[in-house]
Amino acid sequence: MAELGSNSPSIDCNLLVAKALARAGVDRMFGVVGIPVTSLANRALSLGIRFIAFHNEQSAGYAASAYGYLTGRPGVLLTVSGPGCVHGLAGLSNAGVNAWPMVMISGSCDQKDFGRGDFQELDQIAAVKPFVKFSVKAKDISEIPSSVFSVLDHAGSGRPGGCYLDIPSDVLHQTVTESEANRLLDEAESRITIEPIKSVTYDEIIKAISLIRKAERPLIVFGKGAAIARAEDELKCLVEKTGIPFLPTPMGKGLLPDVHELAATAARSLAIGKCDVAIVVGARLNWLLHFGEPPKWSKEVKFILIDIDEDEIKLRKPELGLIGDAKKILKMLNKEIKDDPFCLGRSHPWIEAITNKVKENVSRMEGQLAKDVVPFNFLTPMRIIRDAIIGLGSPAPVVVSEGANTMDVGRSVLVQMEPRTRLDAGTWGTMGVGLGYCIAAAVASPDRLVVAVEGDSGFGFSAMEVETLVRYQLPVVVIVFNNGGVYGGDRRNPEDITGPYKDDPAPTSFVPGAAYHLLIEAFGGKGYLVGNPDELKSALTESFSARKPAVINVTIDPYAGAESGRMQHKN
Repeated sequence: MAELGSNSPSIDCNLLVAKALARAGVDRMFGVVGIPVTSLANRALSLGIRFIAFHNEQSAGYAASAYGYLTGRPGVLLTVSGPGCVHGLAGLSNAGVNAWPMVMISGSCDQKDFGRGDFQELDQIAAVKPFVKFSVKAKDISEIPSSVFSVLDHAGSGRPGGCYLDIPSDVLHQTVTESEANRLLDEAESRITIEPIKSVTYDEIIKAISLIRKAERPLIVFGKGAAIARAEDELKCLVEKTGIPFLPTPMGKGLLPDVHELAATAARSLAIGKCDVAIVVGARLNWLLHFGEPPKWSKEVKFILIDIDEDEIKLRKPELGLIGDAKKILKMLNKEIKDDPFCLGRSHPWIEAITNKVKENVSRMEGQLAKDVVPFNFLTPMRIIRDAIIGLGSPAPVVVSEGANTMDVGRSVLVQMEPRTRLDAGTWGTMGVGLGYCIAAAVASPDRLVVAVEGDSGFGFSAMEVETLVRYQLPVVVIVFNNGGVYGGDRRNPEDITGPYKDDPAPTSFVPGAAYHLLIEAFGGKGYLVGNPDELKSALTESFSARKPAVINVTIDPYAGAESGRMQHKN
């Protein structure tokens, strides 16, 4: 409470939270305002923290999680109490699974009225517990600075993840003198403790080099953990010193250019099926990498895992685990590696096998892509989009991709040339991330265009956020592959349609020919409806040049494409 008899002016808790965030280096926030946090958002704005207001806490949470990944600093989400907190859990949990730094701050009901059925009452600390690294409730204004610094520190240290700060509405109304506020802020800042990252030993580095030297068919695999560690230069050095082919996970694409001569993406099955030593950098041996197990991987493969999380190493039980920051570990490896005796060279049988398979598969794919198929299949418009993006040069746009067919085809066709320029459904396979990710990318990298390539189902999760694009005039072009539903609308056999609701649309179908392009026009953005190559090329040229909010509605043959091959066995 304000100190009696003091001449120092008083400040309220909302301003103190904003001051703590600003002091900790936060310059962007995402969220949905309302009781009891509207004043907090306004106070943050007054201190130079840009607040991006959404329609839905889920999309705002996805934005905060992606912002954390793209910048390496915790993205901050602000929500109201109760249902606002619950909706925000979508983004918070997404951050946790993807190992991205994020903090969710929620207002909550008055402490004295908890348990009596207060407005939007919820035990929010209990609700977030399964999804966070750390959570804290500030029970008094005096706890605010230390609580703010704590959640931000925990979110970004060690393996990044989601953290949560709960601020009851009665605390938000408390005040302290300005001098007391400054004292509390100074104390909190001085107590910052960063979780120490383990360092690998020289002996471990030498053991790793020995394993790699003895390998006949080595492979380097890297993921978004290497991306968030900013390890692209060290990866490039390792690949070029050793001549080892590499395979990025979907969001690792771009750390090294997809067109690099040692890129094995187009020979993925051969690379992981035949390699005898795999150096895995910032990627987990989860479903995306077939758990590192046969039959996709050889029974004899030896894994060298480079990961910041000791628990991840213990879980996977690799031949060798190197625990620590990927960038630092790769620097140590590169320092000890000698160039000439180690480099495999283009004539090495393993390199020849990978190179030949890449050429064969790329040639087959390009043959399919060369055909202009109308009505559109997935390949023809994806090729046109790829070529338009390549034509932009550098800085390359950030590509956001979600959907079943759309994301799968896009992963194979679209080319990533620069680090952290691809965002997709990620480790959790989260649908609905698209518009939140677009907004995060536009805010984090204002010099880059953002291009979303989305299925109509994925787009529908967050489509209302096109108004947010227009309101903030963000340089985002959303391309919707409109095939009338999930996977492709109603594909049922007529004889299978029975029962009292046989006249209802199929669970997978949407309104045919939906005019998604008109949605953004309702708010003053630009919409395009395209159905052939010339129309699509024209729309891309105009929208990319304008760098204004736009939606391109691409009509796709509903019978084109199929469910992701990787997912068929799970459905």
